[in-house]
Amino acid sequence: MDSRFDPQGSQGTGITVQRALELPGLRSGLPEVLAGADRLHRTVRWVHAGEVPNIASLLKGGELLLTTGYGLGTRPADQRAFVRTLAERGIAALVVELGPRFTRLPAALVETARTAGLPLVQLHREVPFVAVTEEIHTEIVNGHYALLQRAEEVHRRCTEALLGGGGIPQVLGILAGFGGNPVFLETADGRLLYAAGTGPADTDPLQVWEGLRGQHKDAPPAGTTIVDVPGGGPGTGSVRARLVLLPVTTPVAPVHRIAAERAAGVLAVVLMQARQEEELAARGRGDFLTDLAEGRITAEDAPAQARVLGFKPGGGPLLPVVMRLADGPAPGGGGWAVLARAVAEELGSVGVPVLLGVRPVEGRVPLLLGLRSESERSAVADRVAAALRAGVERAGMQRPGARPPVVVVGVAGGWAAASAGLRHAAETATAAQGLPERAWYDARRLDIDLLLWRLRDHPDLADFVDRAIGALRDHDRRSKPPLLPTLETYLAHAGRKAETARELHLNRQTLYNRLARIGELLGTDLDDPQTVLALSLALRARRHVPQG
Repeated sequence: MDSRFDPQGSQGTGITVQRALELPGLRSGLPEVLAGADRLHRTVRWVHAGEVPNIASLLKGGELLLTTGYGLGTRPADQRAFVRTLAERGIAALVVELGPRFTRLPAALVETARTAGLPLVQLHREVPFVAVTEEIHTEIVNGHYALLQRAEEVHRRCTEALLGGGGIPQVLGILAGFGGNPVFLETADGRLLYAAGTGPADTDPLQVWEGLRGQHKDAPPAGTTIVDVPGGGPGTGSVRARLVLLPVTTPVAPVHRIAAERAAGVLAVVLMQARQEEELAARGRGDFLTDLAEGRITAEDAPAQARVLGFKPGGGPLLPVVMRLADGPAPGGGGWAVLARAVAEELGSVGVPVLLGVRPVEGRVPLLLGLRSESERSAVADRVAAALRAGVERAGMQRPGARPPVVVVGVAGGWAAASAGLRHAAETATAAQGLPERAWYDARRLDIDLLLWRLRDHPDLADFVDRAIGALRDHDRRSKPPLLPTLETYLAHAGRKAETARELHLNRQTLYNRLARIGELLGTDLDDPQTVLALSLALRARRHVPQG
């Protein structure tokens, strides 16, 4: 940003005294600084011209006062009082034009200005005060417009982050990066929801909040900026949450407050979708887990942000889990809040730290669990899958006649592995739709299904399925009994005919006849390994391609 503006000035948006003296209007008057040369960085909020002795009573502070000196008085005592009252009012600077009233400024005036720390400037040539006023005011307005543009750019980035799939943590991260200070989102009653950014020496934001804000909500540190995030309907005046900007690294400038106010409007739209606090918090945790999965949060930053969300897994491996509602979420207001609460209550009996989020758009529930050791993986997965399904049933999120939710368990490991594992499990949960029902699926064993799902829109995959099993598919449409289930069961049992016959409730000869008919229709040998591989892939792939 241009240094001629001082967004951190206590008087608000404006330009510095130094910049005002450099503009053509005052520069043509040959300005000479007699006092306060070290304070020319002060912000000029406005310009005022006047000649009355009590002019200080007309000012609010931050003004650059232009005068020819007729209101200064003739006695040294009056001149000292005139300067002191202006300094007490907090004006930015006093500019006196030399002429008929003064050919040089009185010593009493200069000495008092130096003592009071008030910038005092004398002009050696006459200047039109109206032109100076117009010029400086134009500069101030332009500067304010530049600040609004910077804040609007932050607003645009926040909006794009949300439209791109990011969440509240990413919006706060943009604000924190812009202002150079940590940013916090609290509930209306002061409980911490999210945090972003760091303090000095990369301090954990949770420590910053606990030290500066958590215990001092009624008397926040000087310079703290708090912006309300509105909630409820238009005109209600209710507050959904609050953005808190703490002056940890640098002062909170007016432009940072403007940016926070713009971001509050974006956050209000997001928060209004979460009608219950449980859903708000669960969505936020889902945003964090999704941002972690998509690489928007690094493995280095994740532990601190997870602690803000209440997840403290200890030193053991992390286990990523994703549940996807098989037929999408059931309709109904507040359903995800009910689901999050019900699942959280069920998970309370699992006995390990859990970070549970919801992603309503995708119909997913991502989780991270803290294990003591990797050997617990299967046992914990069993308990978690049971708790998730019980929670879905309790919350009424299961559509009548719909398949149970799909639960996919990823690979246990550190934060970097958790990032990749959450992304892999989320994709696999979608690819697993239509597989034989299980309590939970191991993501490591579904890589072929995931690959086929990723190729679902490629025409070569549909052609492959048609070449491999198209003849059987055509047979099953017009003849009984269907032969595809027989082939699928036969391949699932690795060609063991006795087990296949038992599962299909067929005698041996009937099974042999059906297998012979399958081989005849396909023109292939079911004992050939390459044929078996191709048929297995085609049977898996047919779930993902349009049925011709």
